Amino acid sequence: MKLYVALISLSLIWGMSFMFIKLIVPITGPWGVVFFRCLLGAVSIFLYLIIRGRIKKLKGNLKWGSLILVGIMNALIPWGMIALSEERISSNLAATLNATTPLFTSILGAFLFGRMLFLKQWTGIIVGFIGILFLIDLDLSALVKGEWRGVFPMLIATSCYGFASQYTKKNLKGVPVDVLSLITLTIGAIGGLLMMLISGEWGIQFTLLLQRDILIALIGLGVFGSGLAYLLFYYMIQHGSAEFATLVTYLVPVTALIWGSLYLNENITVPMVVGLLLVFFGVYLSSKHQRTEANTIRRSA
Repeated sequence: MKLYVALISLSLIWGMSFMFIKLIVPITGPWGVVFFRCLLGAVSIFLYLIIRGRIKKLKGNLKWGSLILVGIMNALIPWGMIALSEERISSNLAATLNATTPLFTSILGAFLFGRMLFLKQWTGIIVGFIGILFLIDLDLSALVKGEWRGVFPMLIATSCYGFASQYTKKNLKGVPVDVLSLITLTIGAIGGLLMMLISGEWGIQFTLLLQRDILIALIGLGVFGSGLAYLLFYYMIQHGSAEFATLVTYLVPVTALIWGSLYLNENITVPMVVGLLLVFFGVYLSSKHQRTEANTIRRSA
């Protein structure tokens, strides 16, 4: 049950993140988005570690090489690519393309990490993605004809997510979730700052960042969409599986649609309802073997 609470909570948080990025990226640039969201997320987790008296965990025997790689592949590159993508395509389309993450996670897991996937898992992944297409009412012909400068970075981002999720599950099992999240975001912040300097994005008008809507977006994206989000994400990887954790990307367009209905008065159509049902059914199928395996382990313990 805790895994599903984490899954739904994370989907609600990340459902708003694409809207936040859309607001921030014109002011900071793509790598500025990475820097600020990682910085705010890292600071929030660092304060959490201090309050909980867990700061000593940072002095343990950590696999720094693996942690740096995960920081690059799970924060720096994908978040930079997502921000770059949203300069060229809509946030809804970006959220939809983000739902290819479970596909890359499963494929890379099978080919690079020796993960075995069952027929129901593959079926669930396919059903879920079909649901996404219904949900957004995606015009594939328009996608093929143009917008590839925005689409390609999103596919790079989702493939990075897929690799990092599998790599984390295999190589960083013993690292506490809060420590793993803090180091990931710290690496992302350092890398984002370096990329800002290299790309010339450092000339930011900081007065614009103090506008109410932008400030709310920064806090929402940094503290919740990065800090709290990665605590939940790594929790699902360590207590579930990489495949289960990345199923959140199927629910993100769903929650984005719900937020839009609540706050932007956007209509919910019949194709959207069909898409919702397909997505939930896909998540159920994809996680069925995971639940059975977990129950078996608990009974034998």
